This record gives sequence, structure tokens and C-alpha cells, in this order.
Amino acid sequence: MTEISRTSLTLAEVEAVARAAHGGQTDKAGRPYAEHLQAVAEGVRARAGDEEQIAAAWLHDAVEDDALSARWLEEAALSRRTKDIVLAVTKRAGEPPEAYAARILATPGALLVKEADLAHNADPARLAVLDEATRTRLTEKYAGMRALLGLVGD
Repeated sequence: MTEISRTSLTLAEVEAVARAAHGGQTDKAGRPYAEHLQAVAEGVRARAGDEEQIAAAWLHDAVEDDALSARWLEEAALSRRTKDIVLAVTKRAGEPPEAYAARILATPGALLVKEADLAHNADPARLAVLDEATRTRLTEKYAGMRALLGLVGD
């Protein structure tokens, strides 16, 4: 075992922490929330993201959803970059979408994580199980955020 692996959480450990933190939570369609986390992590990997971004993908909603505290994140054996990405993609109460997007764009590595998150959130198969009003609202919300982030196409 190298010195780094003893002092930093491995991706498997990050995944286990995220799954445990979100245990019992479901998404809007009633699916286990960990499925979303896994899809975002896989989306980051498929977009050639590095291990720090994949770790952030597993944790991207943990602070926002109060699954883990900001203090836990700060004290966790994770790189500063991973922590910064998680904090960048964490929405803040009352924050305008433009400020949220600006923070993501200003944080190295965060855009790729948010892109993977939006891609899974906007997956037509995932949205299809929601009522029409919710589906329309979320589709518009995700498209608006993609535009603010400068993401075009799929």
C-alpha cells in the first residue's frame, strides 16, 4: 500500500460512504438515490474525468441533501480539488441559478461533474415516469442550467 492510499479515501471507500449517507433516500421517481450517484460517477468516467472528479460525483449531492455535513467534507481524507468540486456543485438556499453556474464554471473540474449530473437528471427514460407537469418543469430547469453553463447538445 502506498502512502497516498493510506491517507486518502479510495474510490471504493468514497462510493461506500456515499451509498451509506444516502441510504434509504429515493429520487423523484422512487428509485434508490444511490442509482443516481452511480450514474453520475459513471457519466464522469465516460467523459474522461479523473479520480478526483469521480469521487466528487459520488458525493455531489451529499452536503446539499444533508446526507453528510460540510464539516465532514472538510475533514474527510479527500483532495482539496475533490472537496472544492463538491462544494461548487452544492446548491445554496436562495442562490440565483446564475451565481450557482458561475461558481461551477470558476471551479476546476466541477463543470464535468455537473454535466454528468444534468445528463442523468434529464434522461428521458428517467423523466418519463414523472407526471407531465413535473417532467416539463424539470426539463426546462435542466435546459436552463445547461445554457448557463455553456453546455450544448447532449
